[in-house]
Amino acid sequence: LEVEVHQKGKVYTQKYERGIPVSSVQIQGDSSERGTIVRFKPDATIFTTVDFQFDVLSARFRELAFLNKGLVLVVEDHRRGKENILRNEFQFSGGIVSFVEHINENKHPMHKVIHFERNKDDVLAEISIQYSETYTENIFCFTNNINNNLGGTHLEGFRAALTRTLNDFLKKDSTLSKKHPTGLSGEDVKEGLTAVISIKIPQPQFNSQTKEKLVNAEIKGIMQTLSSEGLTLFFEENPNITKKILEKCILSAKAREAARKARDLTRRKTVLEGGGLPGKLADCSEKDPAHSELYLVEGDSAGGSAKQGRDRNTQAILPLKGKILNVEKARLDKILSSEEIRVLVSALGTG
Repeated sequence: LEVEVHQKGKVYTQKYERGIPVSSVQIQGDSSERGTIVRFKPDATIFTTVDFQFDVLSARFRELAFLNKGLVLVVEDHRRGKENILRNEFQFSGGIVSFVEHINENKHPMHKVIHFERNKDDVLAEISIQYSETYTENIFCFTNNINNNLGGTHLEGFRAALTRTLNDFLKKDSTLSKKHPTGLSGEDVKEGLTAVISIKIPQPQFNSQTKEKLVNAEIKGIMQTLSSEGLTLFFEENPNITKKILEKCILSAKAREAARKARDLTRRKTVLEGGGLPGKLADCSEKDPAHSELYLVEGDSAGGSAKQGRDRNTQAILPLKGKILNVEKARLDKILSSEEIRVLVSALGTG
């Protein structure tokens, strides 16, 4: 590894091998520039992979550019020669607001991005959130620009604050509170949520060397306070957006309750029906899933032909009526109310 530092009108260099300096700091001459250049070659005796992937590096540089508003990051790949240089340049004046907009680009957002920055006790928190018309949650957490894909105490604090703050505003809305007097749970406020949480702290503690999860115990309470302040201020200033979010959360709560009842009903039916075969399943004699197959066919006509041509020992046939529901775009209550889905779940034995 070679380090070249331009500082105070001079150019300083030093070389390292396996973390140990192999030369002293040397002055190479004068310079009017400022900055640091690092050149390195990974050691194949230490790293399992020494061939860098341009797409992977580009994704990480894009992420860093989102997290550091206005910073220009350039990645170039010269391995294919001067005529085939790959190059990406990233700069986002919107910072993590642009990050959320990028994630929700094709998800039909319900409102503008909610963004705020707060600090307390040497903790600087920046949060952007937006609800969309989807049913899944996307949350990205970072500590000092490090991606914590397992979350941690900063995420726990944010979740608690979001649930509590939305419940506070639900209680203040007499019309909506009558529709859902029991309040919202943490699960109810997740549906369609996209969030980027970025914090800067002096002494982060992680669960492992991979730094996938932040474990500083004190951060949860601080993040809960900072998140509550930022969310409360936004919701007070934007009542129409607040109402939209609350209505979505209430629908999510009702769908979750309906799904629970549908699951219970499906389980009760399974118990009452005993060992009968689901739907029109033509089962096979092989009981080991590793050596058997299930063919899904559309309609009785196709089912009849498939049953005649199958191997009864290893091949099962299940005819389904028409086009099956796209579960990727449906709530759980609608999924479980579909007769064809219930038959399929029962046939697979996953209910």
